[in-house]
Amino acid sequence: MRFYLLLFISFCGFSQEVFKPLEQRKEFRPLKIERALKADGHLDEAEWAQAPTVNLDFQVEPFQGRKASFNSTVKLLYNHQYLYVAAILQDSVGKNAYRAPNLKRDYVFSDNESFGISLDGFNDKRNAIVLQSNPYGAQRDLLAFDDRQFDVDWDGLYRVRTHRSDSSWVAEFAIPWQTLRYPKTDGIKAQDWGINFFRLRRASNELSVWSPHPRSMSPLRMDYAGKLTGIIPPPPTATNIRFIPYLLQVSKNSEGTEIGNANTSDFKLGGEIKWAISPTSVMDFTFNTDFAQADVDRQVNNISRFSVFFPERRQFFLENASLFSAGLAPINDVLGGSMYIQPFFSRTIGLDQNVKPIAITAGTRFVYRSEKRNMGGIFMRQGEGDGDPFTNFYVGRYSENFGKQNRIGAIVTTKSSPSTVSTTGAVDAFIRFNDKFSFSGMGTMTQNSQSGEQGFADYGQFLYKDNVVTLYWTHTLVSDQYNPAMGFVSRKNVLSNSQGIDLNIRGKWLPKFIRFWEPGLYTELYHSLTTGNIVEQHLISGPLWFNLQNGGIIGGYVEAAVQNLEENFNPVGIRINPGRYDYFRKGILLASDPSAKYSASSEYAWGGYYNGRLQTLDSKFRIAPIPHLNVGLTWNWSRFEAVGVAQETKEVNLLILETRMAINPRLQLIGFYQKNTTDNLNSVNMRLAWEYQPLSYVYLVFNTLNYQGADSTQQKQQSFLAKLSYLKQF
Repeated sequence: MRFYLLLFISFCGFSQEVFKPLEQRKEFRPLKIERALKADGHLDEAEWAQAPTVNLDFQVEPFQGRKASFNSTVKLLYNHQYLYVAAILQDSVGKNAYRAPNLKRDYVFSDNESFGISLDGFNDKRNAIVLQSNPYGAQRDLLAFDDRQFDVDWDGLYRVRTHRSDSSWVAEFAIPWQTLRYPKTDGIKAQDWGINFFRLRRASNELSVWSPHPRSMSPLRMDYAGKLTGIIPPPPTATNIRFIPYLLQVSKNSEGTEIGNANTSDFKLGGEIKWAISPTSVMDFTFNTDFAQADVDRQVNNISRFSVFFPERRQFFLENASLFSAGLAPINDVLGGSMYIQPFFSRTIGLDQNVKPIAITAGTRFVYRSEKRNMGGIFMRQGEGDGDPFTNFYVGRYSENFGKQNRIGAIVTTKSSPSTVSTTGAVDAFIRFNDKFSFSGMGTMTQNSQSGEQGFADYGQFLYKDNVVTLYWTHTLVSDQYNPAMGFVSRKNVLSNSQGIDLNIRGKWLPKFIRFWEPGLYTELYHSLTTGNIVEQHLISGPLWFNLQNGGIIGGYVEAAVQNLEENFNPVGIRINPGRYDYFRKGILLASDPSAKYSASSEYAWGGYYNGRLQTLDSKFRIAPIPHLNVGLTWNWSRFEAVGVAQETKEVNLLILETRMAINPRLQLIGFYQKNTTDNLNSVNMRLAWEYQPLSYVYLVFNTLNYQGADSTQQKQQSFLAKLSYLKQF
């Protein structure tokens, strides 16, 4: 820790770059109009010529505080139906050269030319609705909370159209009032909202904003936002109900000694109802819930001693997920260590242990968010499947906001079946001491009525971040009996400590193609909670890590590892006996500009692995000659040499091919192929998705899965589905 302290002190001199919010917030007063406008990206209505404007002058990246390189103008209008936002974004690259690798909804922000709006309707300087568009009209939307938690998969109901020319591109938004959240109003008294606008000009990888914020934060940090003044939104409608029924036809066939030979066809009717009870309260209902159109999971060959965390991909559970996301997850792929402790993880609902769907007959979710507190509840009824009885799932969540950006909360989950009841309770907190320093922590317990077992887990994490230094310390404790039946934990029976430091070093002395040098040092130490012995230890140093001006990376790292196995370990079928293993590994990463038409990244690591050696290669290639066509290839290769009891030499390959063809952002054909040599698995997913009106879809989906069963025979499953959903707003 002395090393971290010295580094921290050494770089404190740079921290003045993290400035405070403006004492006098920037203000923007929109113009009220009477008639409805057509959002088409052309701004040819007379009202747009009269609209007030602001400019995105403040450059955040690469040179904080400089004037933006290109002019970006934003206009605002509103009527009794919509809030209209228009952005005129000047550029010189030409109408066909704007960066957009694909047209998928919720695109990767850093890969795309993009314009965005962050709206804080309650003006609480904490929460934001974020709406974005790239030059081709692909939408990206999310809910942000304290610039720390994000519902990236939330889909707002709004329309955006764009127009491109050789000198600029234009984005025009029509946002229904029902999509926004704001205090009750009589339609007469004006309100003040928090608001900010931001642009990522991807050709130069430059981020500019209207209301300034430090480089260490994002435009979603609403205490740095400007103020939208004098806006008079309409009173909430009497109903404000969104009804989304669906029709589904599914045909399935299977062949194999394990899964049997069968052909089935099924017709299904279901849907969802969203009732905005008030500006702060929303109730969702779902019946005969179906997730057939959800993205498939990416295969992983896990060679670590930690359980793999697969993200939720089902839309119903993604919405408002941040409210229920108490617990520990790594800050990113490096920072925070390898531990996950999640009292509630929605993938435990509607999926068995083999990730096979189990019918959800009905469910409801209630969410309340306000300036002072947040509450939520979930009830889901899961049907019988594969010998499992019907099961009820309950989740209750409460959090209280206090101070500038602090909160304390609790969550309780219960999984109830005829034979057992499993309960998990947790208390968590987040404290932001200042703009740079924060703490988060949680204590949680589990209890099972059948076994009588009780378990305990906790974590605490300190995080310091400014424009130069990112420093963290994370402590976790998980008992062997901790079993969150509706949650996820990556490892049990451990006491762990993880520390790390990242530096963001910039200067004219660096070559022009390098934006900043990011050396880092990270440690992870795990003790057995029952014996006190060290069971795993990692020291990772990345002294040569360079982030390029175009978003690419050149990096190298070294790792010293200690593994103390107290029981057999079997990665990819290789048996490794208990014992202590010390080894050393090295790695390099090369990544090109991810926004370019042709991009690639490759990470190669080599060195020891338990009693043998291991080489790994993770490579990604993407071809996107036009935004309407995208082909991506991922190759994961591992070669084990003299590993385990049998001194095995073995190669494992995982190949993933993904294609996306889009007529426009609303009509796309997505193909997905996976091949894994570990179990001779081959899978294909083809999905045609047509958004024929906002948030109303037609899906045609084909799936096939071939794999080697436990008896070494091939198993085959195929399915075809057609789904129609329709959104009606009342």
